[in-house]
Amino acid sequence: MDLPRHQADRERFIAFAFAAAELLVEVGADGRVVFAAGAFRQRLGREPESLVGRLPSEILAPEDRDAFAAAMALLPTRGRLPPSAYALNDGERTPFAVAGLSMPHACGTSRFCLTFAPLPQGSAHAATKTSPSLLTRAAEQRLREGERARLALIEVAGVPEAEADALRGMLASGRGGGLSFCHDPTAPGAGPDHPIRARLPEMESLRNILTRETGGALVARLAPGRYGVLQEPDATPDLAAIARAVEAVLGDQAEVSVNLAAQIDLAPGALSPIQAARALRHGLSVFARLGAEGLKEAGFENGLEGIVSRIAARAGALRLAVAERRFRLEFQPIAALATRQIHHYEALLRPHPEVLKPGEGPQDFITLAETVGLTEELDLAVASLAIASIPALPAGRHLAFNISGLSAQSKTFRARLLALVDRDRRAAARLMVELTESAEIENQASAALTLSELRERGVRVCLDDFGAGAASFRYLRAFPVDYVKVDGSYVVAALTSERDRSFVQAMVDLSQAVGAAVVAEHIETEECAALMRELGVKFGQGWLFGKAGPL
Repeated sequence: MDLPRHQADRERFIAFAFAAAELLVEVGADGRVVFAAGAFRQRLGREPESLVGRLPSEILAPEDRDAFAAAMALLPTRGRLPPSAYALNDGERTPFAVAGLSMPHACGTSRFCLTFAPLPQGSAHAATKTSPSLLTRAAEQRLREGERARLALIEVAGVPEAEADALRGMLASGRGGGLSFCHDPTAPGAGPDHPIRARLPEMESLRNILTRETGGALVARLAPGRYGVLQEPDATPDLAAIARAVEAVLGDQAEVSVNLAAQIDLAPGALSPIQAARALRHGLSVFARLGAEGLKEAGFENGLEGIVSRIAARAGALRLAVAERRFRLEFQPIAALATRQIHHYEALLRPHPEVLKPGEGPQDFITLAETVGLTEELDLAVASLAIASIPALPAGRHLAFNISGLSAQSKTFRARLLALVDRDRRAAARLMVELTESAEIENQASAALTLSELRERGVRVCLDDFGAGAASFRYLRAFPVDYVKVDGSYVVAALTSERDRSFVQAMVDLSQAVGAAVVAEHIETEECAALMRELGVKFGQGWLFGKAGPL
């Protein structure tokens, strides 16, 4: 019996697709998978049907998901996604070519067809370098979605990897790679006859060794000699094997020791996902600065709940510090890249020294306050001080201050913030709000209402840390914004990575499509400023234009 014509055509098209690809995915207008077929069990150990209702980025390695999200965000306007190399979310990070096409749907919306095909053996894949923020976001996503994982924090001593990594990047790119100390001929390892420099061509980065020795786990360098490893729930790193692999590369150059500072199952337990995510951020920050001893002091040996318990013990002092405004604001300039004229300033929170414990910084204060439920109080306190600073601004300049996405979706916060703004409408015309994603925004409609009400009063809106997580692209569609600030990790990486340059370019294109001007963070060199201007970025923030300080 012959098949109906439309069914025969569909099967013929699927057969053609499978001739060129192993995995086929159809994505709906909401960005989630509506159909999947192919070798998912062989490649990823899961059934195709398990992808339905999920994000297609789950097919790819975590370090490539932000770049893929940018490509998907551009697909509706460009119509197609040319074959692009990404790493599959398997243990080997197998390089795959992903291509896509926008297909009009009968109901007037669009669907997107994606094909995933393995690249020929030996093909290179320039994966995005895993940054601490990427590791943190990947771990937080596991927490939010209830997917078990294990985070190992590893200290490696006896390896001059900081100097080696910096010099390797300089040699590979023919420039300093945005690392200022590489330009100093007296810096460690900078001399042409230094043994580290002489061995660079044969050396392998420690991060790559850890990735290989942990079976393709997600690895990020948190600080010199300190690494975070995100693994499957039952995995335990083989420290002896890691030490042997490092020594095999270094030869007799160093005596290597590898220490497991902490290993924790990522499960919220009695905590809310938001509390667990904030505890994780604080723990990683402490480990990066203070190592294993700092983790013990933070309560990490008792897991995420131990960290929250230690923070909760400080809740009264933190609440008092916020109420008494025991912090000040410093102001960093944001300049137009074309003219170098200051366009506006960002107000940055700086706690008084007695509020913090040794080794803690401004971001820790914010995380601690948020963990004990002081997000809205802290945001309102900062807003109050920022508005009071408007008269001290140079004529014609604007002032930006941050509000958390968690605060923005609160009806009570909205009313109190608007009341502050309404007290001086002239000052409001010189204000800008930067929306930060300290937690994923669940009630987007409520957050959008907050931003719309602010814009009606003349307050401009900036989407902060754009690109730091796939949610950023949803927010760009959902929220009315005047500016988009590109996450600094991509700005720095764009100096040495063609992949990251393309990612920044995609973010610029998306922002301009909705009428938003683009600000780039972490601009510290003329080379970086020139590249960002070339990519269409309008404004820059970084030490090249000035450090944060008093007005």
